[in-house]
Amino acid sequence: MKVRLEPSGLEFEAEAGVTLLHAAEAAGIELPSSCRNGTCRTCICQRLSGESRHLIEWPGLSFDEKIDGWILPCVAVAMSDLTLETPQARALFD
Repeated sequence: MKVRLEPSGLEFEAEAGVTLLHAAEAAGIELPSSCRNGTCRTCICQRLSGESRHLIEWPGLSFDEKIDGWILPCVAVAMSDLTLETPQARALFD
């Protein structure tokens, strides 16, 4: 599945079952992260389009945040092509 990051326009492929954070890193894209287990919220971003699923039942998000499209890429996988708002994303290689 294709993942597009806004406002940078960076894109990467996310294979089924691979977290968005790991898929981005494999593509040479750095997203904010710290704990990598869904509790610290460092990686929080908003899903603008598409579907994703968290791999843990209770990630560090409120019910309302989930409804509003906020996700934690360290414990989320793509279920379709996605567009995420991640202002701090940057390419590691040019």
